Amino acid sequence: MKTASITMIIGSALLLGLFFFPLWSISLEAPQYPSGIGMYIHLDGLEGHEKHDIQNIDGLNHYIGMRKLPKKDEMWEFTVFPIVIGGMAALGIIIGLLGFFKKVSYKWFLGWLILLTVLGVMGMFDFNAWMTDYGTNLDPKAIMKMTDANGNPLSYKPPLFGSKDILNFTAHSYPALGAILMGIGMFLTFIAYIIGLKKAK
Repeated sequence: MKTASITMIIGSALLLGLFFFPLWSISLEAPQYPSGIGMYIHLDGLEGHEKHDIQNIDGLNHYIGMRKLPKKDEMWEFTVFPIVIGGMAALGIIIGLLGFFKKVSYKWFLGWLILLTVLGVMGMFDFNAWMTDYGTNLDPKAIMKMTDANGNPLSYKPPLFGSKDILNFTAHSYPALGAILMGIGMFLTFIAYIIGLKKAK
């Protein structure tokens, strides 16, 4: 169990990388922005890829009726998510330590992984719902009112994952370093469970 427990501790600790590195990255490419503009989504707020990117995105969004990007105190997620991730990292490390001293079985490793997976899916669902509202709930008094072939207002929702053409922009949405570290941590936790399972057999 010692090898499995140490692997569990390392995997759980990697979640703490989300306090130092962004979770997600959304970027926009267009002829008028040859180097692109974009933002990083952190656990506790948004940050531009470059110094003025947030300001530039808000300026573009104003013309088509999208709201300004939220500040840290304008979304409950920016308060709750750090608590959830910090709590899960601490819980995983404690479970790993208890496993090291043979106080709990390897099954706890899997239980922690399942709980984190469920919370992750809920977080992605919430993120997608926010982007849907942000990209479709437009100001009717906007300067530009773009519609599709049927006369319906266009949606400016960025993709949850991948790339999408929005007017003359191409939006890219991919995990950033924090999410990659979390994924590695979850994989190590699964490895810890498999090691514990094999030892038990």
